[in-house]
Amino acid sequence: MEKIELPILGMSCAGCALRIENTLKEIDGIEDVSVNFSLERAELILDKKISLKYVKEKIEEIGYGIVTSKVNFPVLGMTCINCAKRIEQELSKVLGVVDVNVDFAQEKLFLEYVPTLVSVKDIKRVIDNLGYELLLENKEIEDVVKEAREKELKDIKRRFLISLILAIPVFLGSMFFKFNPVFLFLLTTPIQFYGGYPFYKSAYSAIKHRFFDMNTLVSLGTTSSYIYSVLSTFFPSVFSGTNVRPEVYYDSSAIIITFVLLGRFLEKKAKSKTSQAINKLLSLKPETAFVKRGDDFVEIPVEEIFKGDIVLIKPSVRIPVDGEIIDGISYIDESMLTGESLPKEKRVGDKVYEGTINMSGVIKIRAEKVGQETLLSRIIRKVEEAQNTKSSVQRLVDRIANVFVPIVLAIAFLTSVVWYIWGPSPSYKYALFSFVSVLVIACPCALGLATPTALVVGIGKGSEMGILINGAEVLEKVEKIDTVIFDKTGTLTYGKLKVKDVLSLKEYDKEKLLKIAGSLERFSEHPIAKSILEELKIQDLLDFYEVRNLREQPGYGIEGYIGEDKYFIGRIEDYLREDYKNFNLDFAISNLVGIYKNGELVGIIVLQDQLREDAKFVVERLMDKGYKVGMLTGDKKEVAEEVSKNLGLSFYISEVLPEEKAEKILELQKEGKKVAMIGDGINDAVALAQADLGIAMGNGTDIAIESGDIVLVNSDLKGVLRALELSEKIFKTIKWNLFWAFIYNVIGIPIASGLLYPFFGILLNPMFAGMAMAFSSVFVVTNSLRLGRFKTSV
Repeated sequence: MEKIELPILGMSCAGCALRIENTLKEIDGIEDVSVNFSLERAELILDKKISLKYVKEKIEEIGYGIVTSKVNFPVLGMTCINCAKRIEQELSKVLGVVDVNVDFAQEKLFLEYVPTLVSVKDIKRVIDNLGYELLLENKEIEDVVKEAREKELKDIKRRFLISLILAIPVFLGSMFFKFNPVFLFLLTTPIQFYGGYPFYKSAYSAIKHRFFDMNTLVSLGTTSSYIYSVLSTFFPSVFSGTNVRPEVYYDSSAIIITFVLLGRFLEKKAKSKTSQAINKLLSLKPETAFVKRGDDFVEIPVEEIFKGDIVLIKPSVRIPVDGEIIDGISYIDESMLTGESLPKEKRVGDKVYEGTINMSGVIKIRAEKVGQETLLSRIIRKVEEAQNTKSSVQRLVDRIANVFVPIVLAIAFLTSVVWYIWGPSPSYKYALFSFVSVLVIACPCALGLATPTALVVGIGKGSEMGILINGAEVLEKVEKIDTVIFDKTGTLTYGKLKVKDVLSLKEYDKEKLLKIAGSLERFSEHPIAKSILEELKIQDLLDFYEVRNLREQPGYGIEGYIGEDKYFIGRIEDYLREDYKNFNLDFAISNLVGIYKNGELVGIIVLQDQLREDAKFVVERLMDKGYKVGMLTGDKKEVAEEVSKNLGLSFYISEVLPEEKAEKILELQKEGKKVAMIGDGINDAVALAQADLGIAMGNGTDIAIESGDIVLVNSDLKGVLRALELSEKIFKTIKWNLFWAFIYNVIGIPIASGLLYPFFGILLNPMFAGMAMAFSSVFVVTNSLRLGRFKTSV
């Protein structure tokens, strides 16, 4: 099975998305489908053997389309018809190719493909590997999806402007100057059939497949007005013998279509802004890089970089791959990935990531992850997947939208019948007005846009801040949380031992003791050894002593001779710890490392895993928000108790093995608590999964990107507060969007049907119904776009 995304054309409401979903679900081999109306794309899990051409045809059958590109390029090297067949067979296997035909006589490739799934460069690679040559004629490959969207937008804009130019005299000539009905007919007809063509086209397709959507409502309502007016203009005798006076309502039809087109234009324009965050992330990917080939560095496309390649990065240039610095020192701006504003100093051995900017020195890196494996690519993929998810609220809205239009049609017909039978004279006029108004005002677009637009903008904003929210369901979980539990090591603390102090017991110089330790530990990979060497680097004490007969004792320490003296660096026996408890040591001691000379303890190196500076602040803010805040750790009770006291935690659970953490969370859940677990995403993966809400402190690790409902790409603990605030804001926006979308229909439909007329003499003009409907969708999208300006309190 393969997961793919297809860019969809022609959707105008949530009902359209549902129709496409239902149609695709009927195809054998498609396991799952999710169509996002706001993003205008379909996410499918399907059997690789299914023809994309068949999928495209099924979508086109119901009146929609897939964005594809059709190209033809020369192919060199074919010697017979079998060469052409071979190319066709191989290309037909490539995911993203819809249709392929190779003309041997003309030596040309005719290709239709989905540009979001495969590029022409990929096609060229396949053909080149077969031993032929595809000539791209040095043409730049256009962004086909963007071009298709722009074409759609331009078409709607053109129809709207032409309709507006004609609708103004229709409106003035109907309301104030009483133009000749034939003249009004001539002005209105282009609006009805040119401006209204998109509605008719979609409505026809919907009715053909026994389905109704917003286009059905608009088409039916405006056509009723138009036909009635045409009969009144040219065949008034039709009404003879009845109590119906022939009148014209061209203005209603013209203004409704014009306003609906305006609404759709503004909606599409606003929707195009919802994916700005993804576009920003995509723009971080450089196109070329200087890579070592032979003895020189040559500029090549990024797609041609392989693992292990040496890449030269100049100042002010974006890094093209994930890798490790092998030469040079520089400051790297990682704000686009992590949200951290200050550049970081990076040296040999440090990791760097695609899309980040080399600020100062020239560096060389060894490529470790390229293409779709890089951190940036995985983040983009996660954000896109999350934006495409649906919450339980959205699924409910989809079900409502499915039955909404038939119900509205029934209400409209019933309303018109009631007005015609019991309404005041001329009853036909009130019947027609209420029928058209109900149909037009009840567009379900706002309902369909309420959730996806907020998700797309909000989740995109999160990605800019270094916060990855893994789907719509996460937002519902956040609202229910009452208990927040932190892992200690690597979350509340830095998770990295640091030399806090060197204690001299025999009047030894502290620097000398540290150099002795470093001289013995310099080739060890043990975390304690690395911490000691890091301290020596900070103090610039890297002139090591010569060590002989170096021997490691696993689990105890390391020994060797410096001069004639035998030194041992290793753990201090527990009974000796009591003798040094009066030294000025912090509570979070992880290790006391002894330095022994000829068997005698001459010094102690104190290593600590320190609390993060912002840990206390974050805990206090969470408690102010009403959460109970606890800690889960494998550390000893004494250490856990001291940490808990320092941070003011509600509770702590200590001496827990990694595999037991999930069990402890389950126990809290059985007590009725809704638990958020915050861990480093490496050894906390099971606990994060067990919690009602898992927040992984990412630090760019692979597991963290896959773990947790929310991933914090950087190591800033305040990101927990930002993530919760953003999630709450997105969900609040969704709820308000749905409220306004529902309340609009709850209030609008009764008013349109004339419920207020018997009491206040108010009857909604169809023109104003069209105006209200058009701007309801624009309001929802605009409200969602406000999330793009979201700022946290920390």
